[in-house]
Amino acid sequence: MLEMYKIHMLGILIVVLFRTSAAGPSVVVALAGGSGAGKSYIGTYVKKVFGHANVSILSHDRYYKDQAHLHPEERARLNFDHPDMLESSLMLEHIQGLQRGETVDVPVYDFQTHSRLGYQQITPAPLVLVDGILVLAETVLSQAFDIRIYVDTPADIRLLRRIKRDLVERGRSVESVLQQYQDTVRPMHELFVESSKARADVIVSGTEGERFEPLVTLLAARTGLVRSSFVKDEL
Repeated sequence: MLEMYKIHMLGILIVVLFRTSAAGPSVVVALAGGSGAGKSYIGTYVKKVFGHANVSILSHDRYYKDQAHLHPEERARLNFDHPDMLESSLMLEHIQGLQRGETVDVPVYDFQTHSRLGYQQITPAPLVLVDGILVLAETVLSQAFDIRIYVDTPADIRLLRRIKRDLVERGRSVESVLQQYQDTVRPMHELFVESSKARADVIVSGTEGERFEPLVTLLAARTGLVRSSFVKDEL
């Protein structure tokens, strides 16, 4: 695997480019790593760099199974950090569709009710970024990607980011976030997420101040996209 902060490993970069040379109209890239690692930030940054029309972002979180049939208290007790909670087979179908140049209807998931609200169309683009903590955890799904990237960030930084995100975006309390982290997030990270790093082609650091120019260079070389704007590339 290639560590972007050791970009001199040119031989591995060449292998990544060669291995993906036969990909379809869309180059599909996995962005894996623990909760709060910086996956979404990197995805947004790449989209700004290459232009919104050239990059589609697909989140594994959209594929959580609908739990509307359960009582709210039962939903809250579920282990959402286990691969079985995600409909990865549907995501695989959608990835393959995007690679063929097809528009796909992806689920819209509500994290407060743990239920699906409907579907939203995602159109193919020259570059499709697929983010999620478990996108490399399952062998079949991981093999669908043209390039596999793992965002490696220390646990304490990831936890602080998760608390901030869940309070603002998901209406959670600090107590509930910490309890979930202790009960499921950390154990499942150690069991499934950390081990999936071995499947990555590229490892990037998700700590503050990290610069992503080498990653942009790799994606530009693979897709043929031209950088459309210069934006601040630090977390």
